Amino acid sequence: MINNSYILPDENVLVSFSGGRTSAFMLYKILEAQNWTLPERCKVVFTNTGREMPETYDFVQRCSDEWGVPVTWLEYRVIRDDEKNKNRHTFEIVNHNSASRNGEPFEALVRARKTLPNNFQRFCTVEMKILTIKRYLKSVGWKRWFNTVGIRADEQHRLKESPDKDIINLYPLALANHSKKDVMAFWKQQPFDLKVTAGFGNCDGCFLKSEKNIAALWRLHPERAEWWVKLEEDIHASRQKSRTFHKTRTYKEIGEFVSRQGDWIFDTEGILCQADDGECIG
Repeated sequence: MINNSYILPDENVLVSFSGGRTSAFMLYKILEAQNWTLPERCKVVFTNTGREMPETYDFVQRCSDEWGVPVTWLEYRVIRDDEKNKNRHTFEIVNHNSASRNGEPFEALVRARKTLPNNFQRFCTVEMKILTIKRYLKSVGWKRWFNTVGIRADEQHRLKESPDKDIINLYPLALANHSKKDVMAFWKQQPFDLKVTAGFGNCDGCFLKSEKNIAALWRLHPERAEWWVKLEEDIHASRQKSRTFHKTRTYKEIGEFVSRQGDWIFDTEGILCQADDGECIG
């Protein structure tokens, strides 16, 4: 039975696909409601920061292949204009094969800004997701659109209106009263699933994740944790004022503690979009 919450409005529609189970479930329901054919006025977009787990990239591509839906892969780019002494922020369309896999878009943004994002200034989400998508859609002639966002009925605290008068946020999952339980039940019935370990979705070492998640990254994927340490130390060395990703400890300090005593002491509280397997969609 088709749920009317997933029928698209008769205007330009963006489907924000984070690469997680929830937004993929939303995409499936939207396709189902449109009889598996999206109109030209609808675009499905995945923005890559370069720090997603390899399984996420494979999952995005599998959804596209299995369901016959084109997914536009975007990456943030910055171009330095030395004559004007300023940076120009733009985007590039990539695909599963050409997508960055070692944090290149994220690192380029941080080095251009000469500071680190954190839970007080989330410019990584703004630049690499929100503005990257906006630049792309404006480049194809869109001036106004609906933005369908994968936030569930059990995430009411995350529902919000767009601050942009030309963008209207839609929350079909919440309107349809679909919860995490519904999403997980759906994926148990599918021939494929996202193979990412819980807590490693979206950017693997995101500062919005709990200390416990970062400690787990050190235990299971130390080479990936080292990437965050290097960037944190490089930016710290270039500034007089200390700057870190996390609110309490540097990533190196978390790794050193894990190597000595394990991760039992770290808190398990996720914040903002990373709580309860939430997805970072801006």
